[in-house]
Amino acid sequence: MLLVTRGDFRAFVVLVPAVRPAPCGTVVAVTPEDSAQLPGDLLLQAVEGMLRPLFVLDQEWRFRYVNPAGAEVLDRTVEELLGRNIWAEFPEAVGSPFEALYREVRRTGGTGGTEAWFAPLGKWFRADAFLTPAGLVVTYDDVTEQHRIGEERAAAVDAREQAGRHLMLLGDINLAMTSTIDTDEAVQRFAELVVPQLADWCIVSVVDADGTRRDVGRAHSDPAMVPAMHRYADLRVASNARTAPVPVMLRDPRPVVLPEITEEIVRSMVPGEEARAALAPLAPGAAAAFPLVARGEVIGGVTLVNGRERGAHTPVELRTAEIASRRAALALDNARLAAAQQQVAERLQMSLLSPPVQPDSLELAVRYRPATQGIAIGGDWYDAFLQPDGDTVLVIGDVMGHDIEAAAAMGQVKTLVRGIGYDRLDSPAGLLRRVDHAMVGLDVPAMATALVARIELAADEDGRPALRLRWATAGHPDPLLLLEDGTVLDLSAPIGPPVGIGWLGPRTDEVSPLPEGSTLLLFTDGLFERRAMLLDEGRDLLRELVARSAGLPLDELCDRLLTEMLGPDVEDDVAVLAVRVHPLGVERPAEAGPELLPAGLPTP
Repeated sequence: MLLVTRGDFRAFVVLVPAVRPAPCGTVVAVTPEDSAQLPGDLLLQAVEGMLRPLFVLDQEWRFRYVNPAGAEVLDRTVEELLGRNIWAEFPEAVGSPFEALYREVRRTGGTGGTEAWFAPLGKWFRADAFLTPAGLVVTYDDVTEQHRIGEERAAAVDAREQAGRHLMLLGDINLAMTSTIDTDEAVQRFAELVVPQLADWCIVSVVDADGTRRDVGRAHSDPAMVPAMHRYADLRVASNARTAPVPVMLRDPRPVVLPEITEEIVRSMVPGEEARAALAPLAPGAAAAFPLVARGEVIGGVTLVNGRERGAHTPVELRTAEIASRRAALALDNARLAAAQQQVAERLQMSLLSPPVQPDSLELAVRYRPATQGIAIGGDWYDAFLQPDGDTVLVIGDVMGHDIEAAAAMGQVKTLVRGIGYDRLDSPAGLLRRVDHAMVGLDVPAMATALVARIELAADEDGRPALRLRWATAGHPDPLLLLEDGTVLDLSAPIGPPVGIGWLGPRTDEVSPLPEGSTLLLFTDGLFERRAMLLDEGRDLLRELVARSAGLPLDELCDRLLTEMLGPDVEDDVAVLAVRVHPLGVERPAEAGPELLPAGLPTP
């Protein structure tokens, strides 16, 4: 360090060996040999001509020297600063990173730097300090513009990241809401997805076909506040005033945005004391409501609420929420249409599956489970009716296909079986033969497997009244017979071809006794057929389950078959017809339920 004295001030330059004149705006640096050649005035002029701001502080923290660039950045003149105490001139710097830097450098005799915001001047400064015999030298730069550029770049990066997150959110909403036809589940998924990205908490309203509004989708970012949210949501529909966002939005389907929710606004929206008390713990600070509109009809609304700390929704959040509400409305409308179609299909299917009769000594139970993949309607059916002679006819069948055409064909086939079976007292094999020929002659566009069984009153080996089963199959799985002791028998019969092809060959009956306490099970192949399993393996599993179910009430047995054999997803329609044989000649047991017979059944 070379000092040059001029009056009361000694100018200085940094001695850096082998460095030539520096670019404009940096500390002047010369070699020792060069500095020896320079007069003091020239050195002082070099320091004063520096573009980088600089000042020197003496032991009393007074400005001993300030170059013109330094005074300009500080919004002062050189004369206004010389001899003044820095802490008196800039009291806001006390306790700042700049004070900490200057005191540390003076204490240690080293060097240091810092970068911080100086509020009085509204600028960011980068300050470097080092100690010399002339005093504490501080060089500094106004880096406000660099910070502005950096903040803009960071904001642009944040905006891109937020846009990416919002795009992913919209995709997640599409996927989540279109993968179910349960409207309540769909809106719950929506609420859980938009929180906390678009709001601190959310309530989704749906308007049912009868005009009833229900607040069913609910989510809160704070698990501890979920009970409070439910308390308020349970009261909201009945307590909302006409001026509340959702009622306003349902009347005029446009977004309603409340950047700030005041106490006056709360009272205007929620006049009821109980509802206001429920809302208070949630501390709403801002809200935005968006209508769910599909095919020109308002089918619900989305309410997004922020707490006071988060504040108003940003324009980007509002724009994303509006797009999300439109997509949610379309998905919700599609779910409603799909649910309605499924309901119609299932009602059609059930209308074709008439309830079974309940003869004196027989208890019958039926189950039908539509496929959950694709259209929930198909060609499986069951039937049980009495012939004029009093015998009970059981039918189980499966028209090929899993759509409305298959269901329509099933209705025709079932009607043929029922009509011919009642009018003609044919054996099961004879009934199948007549149905087969009728389907061909009437040009019924279907082919079906079927099993027809008739429960007849006969006599056992000792001549006492007993029941027996006579059956024939047209390509259908054999039934199972569960005896009272848990033994399971396969009731096999010669398998004829399906009906609907005009088979001219023989069809054969088989006969088996039906002991008291036994249970007969007829079913379609969907009960045990699996893609990843051989048919015999699936049937073995069914047989084992039936054996373990001995002693269960008939309804429980049927439910257990569906639950354990099918699981949550069904790849095929499934029909089950179960018959439990109760003792003859005694009063019908209570667990069998009442006897149900056709009112017009003739006496044999």
